[in-house]
Amino acid sequence: MKRPGITIRLAFAVCLALAAPAAAVERAEIPLKYRWDLAAIFPSDQAWDQARSALSRRIDTLAAFQGRLGVSSDSFAVALTTYMDVQRELDRVFVYASMRADEDARESKPLERKSMAEQLLVQFGTATAFLRPEIIALGAERVRGYVDREPRLKDYRPWLEDVLRYAPHTLSAAEEKVAARAAIMSNSGETIRGVLTNAELPYPEVTLSSREKVRLDAQGYTRYRAAPNRADRDTVFRAFWAAHQAFKGVLGSALNAQIQAHVADRDIHRFDSCLESSLFNDNIPTEVYHQLVNDVRANLPTLHRYLKLRQRMMGVDQLRYEDLYAPIIPSVDLSYTPEQALDLTQAAVAPLGKDYVAMLRRASDERWMDWMPSTGKASGAYSTGVYGIHPYQLQNFTGLYEEVGTFAHEAGHTMHTYLSDTHQPYVTHNYATFVAEVASTLNENLLFHHMLGRTKDKPTRLFMLGSYLDNLRGTLFRQTLFAEFELRIHEMVEKGSPLSGENLTELYLGLVREYYGHDQGVCRVDDLYGIEWGYIDHFFYDFYVYQYATSIVASTALANGIHQDVTAKKKAMPHRDAYLRLLQAGSSKYPIDLLKDAGVDMTTSAPFQAAMKEMNAVMDEMEKLLR
Repeated sequence: MKRPGITIRLAFAVCLALAAPAAAVERAEIPLKYRWDLAAIFPSDQAWDQARSALSRRIDTLAAFQGRLGVSSDSFAVALTTYMDVQRELDRVFVYASMRADEDARESKPLERKSMAEQLLVQFGTATAFLRPEIIALGAERVRGYVDREPRLKDYRPWLEDVLRYAPHTLSAAEEKVAARAAIMSNSGETIRGVLTNAELPYPEVTLSSREKVRLDAQGYTRYRAAPNRADRDTVFRAFWAAHQAFKGVLGSALNAQIQAHVADRDIHRFDSCLESSLFNDNIPTEVYHQLVNDVRANLPTLHRYLKLRQRMMGVDQLRYEDLYAPIIPSVDLSYTPEQALDLTQAAVAPLGKDYVAMLRRASDERWMDWMPSTGKASGAYSTGVYGIHPYQLQNFTGLYEEVGTFAHEAGHTMHTYLSDTHQPYVTHNYATFVAEVASTLNENLLFHHMLGRTKDKPTRLFMLGSYLDNLRGTLFRQTLFAEFELRIHEMVEKGSPLSGENLTELYLGLVREYYGHDQGVCRVDDLYGIEWGYIDHFFYDFYVYQYATSIVASTALANGIHQDVTAKKKAMPHRDAYLRLLQAGSSKYPIDLLKDAGVDMTTSAPFQAAMKEMNAVMDEMEKLLR
């Protein structure tokens, strides 16, 4: 369950779009213009220390409101506005500490500050554990009466209605206080895995056919698994996964600890399943999750059609799992600078309006972005934000075409945060992940169509089309595979079966082989790749990954509408305007309703079938070009 009140947003890009330099680079060697400037949050670590101490003392004062919420509408309003003010400062303290820690995992001081920020989360949750039970005890009629009479509570109506919705899953104030205090243990599995994979796992070094010696950490693996030489890919895959295989016991124990925490929270707050507990926060019906898995399984022949097309274009007798990241058009060698990635993204999102484009330029000029990989830096990419300041964006950019897509993806999150923060009061500024990934994948869609529109030569066009299909494979099919694996492991623990490196590997390997058609001869998956689950950090986020898949389905439908607006060449752009209203809405409505307002009903299979239609149309065009 989401920690009470915390609104931190970390939206991670799909891992396939990352890369890293061959040689280690220290952060100090990277030009300042490619490093984010955190001074807008705190001018120094010392300023953060002072703010943390002051915030800790302020959190302790919140307990004074316990038992007084129902005295009058005035006392109710004072309590809630004070609560939100403290939470807003907590966001600022936590985000700064987290981002500083992500700059270099080898540095102990930033990690200590992040740990202290996490302690504040627990302190805050403990001090305010009475809030939800006491609001619920007042009753819906009384709470709504306060809102009707007190102007200061006008913006709080959606938030309070959401609190009242939790009545069946809320304990007494004393019980919620104990549960909040125990929350510090809920992420122990993720912490253990993070220390292992980011700092202590002995990543191998291998020598490629070019005689280049490379280190296969997470970023290095992501770069060199796309090597055009098949023997190099074999070397990279086997070395990288063998290193993980050696630690499958630790990785399995860490994931088991995380899932056990999810199950404990399910039981404490009286949910039927971990899935229901996780989806309840955003009011997403569990049927949406199951429908996604069923839709994808029913359309595995579409995935297999793409895999066979990839095999044909690569000219191999048997497609293997090692081949899935290699370029299908070897002669196309595209590379970009950060400045070019920004220019391309700005041109691609031009249909979203001049203001949207201008804000992206401002984000770059004012150093909201941390572009380059360096030793010890957190892998992956994300966007996060501090209300009243501005969003921040972490990248690991080394110039591959795929990384331009990652930049556009994270820029979608950044702009979503900016638009939501500038159009909503703090109480409803935070948006659900279910719509967050719509903003990111829609930008990727716009980038694809922009690049395709300016590409005329056959090899590059085939490359673009192939990249689009591989993005669908990675974001729709692969993330749904992850979602099914995550559902299965939660169900195992819920039934009393603890997780281990062995049974996790067996389950994961079976699913990968089903999805990729191993038994049908579509794509061969070696036994060694069953350990891949240990590389996927999203399994520690409690039913997060399915939203990549639902979001690309929704964003495809929304992008189609925006393309229709552009093609019509009329002044009015209703699809674009509806989409921008979604980005500005924050949590003023539930995500399913926001998407319906924008024209997409995710409770049906219709958006998914539209995405499959587009995927097959792209394959039709590729086959036409090949003929």
